[in-house]
Amino acid sequence: MDPVSRHYPAAPVLGASAAIFHGGRLLVARRGFQPMAGLWSLPGGGVELGETLMEALCREVREEVGCEVRPAAFIGHAEIIHRDDDGRVARHMVVACFAAEWLAGEPAPSAEAPDVAWVDRAALAARPTTDRLPELAAAAAASLGIAW
Repeated sequence: MDPVSRHYPAAPVLGASAAIFHGGRLLVARRGFQPMAGLWSLPGGGVELGETLMEALCREVREEVGCEVRPAAFIGHAEIIHRDDDGRVARHMVVACFAAEWLAGEPAPSAEAPDVAWVDRAALAARPTTDRLPELAAAAAASLGIAW
């Protein structure tokens, strides 16, 4: 069976992302690919067939930024729907977002995330981000008992 196409998909694509905190700061990654290339977002990506959300979350964070994490709490979801000039759905992702605790690894850039940074709330506000990132970061910090 062919993998689910992310461009002009037949159905929404499921993803998982992590709001990772360490030392009171949030790990963010600048997106290297479309959709939303250049925007800062939470590390994460698509769920593969046969993979749980938690497995996908940990794998994607490891692949994208080189860190090991422990998912702690579901904090919400993001829906990304982009239409082309003819109104056809070019991309449709539903991303489950989780608060996560950093366990190990120094964040490192990759093709998917050419820039990574640990940021506080003010530094996050100064960056162009994906929709709902500040709201999801605040919810994650609250779920982890972190003053944000």
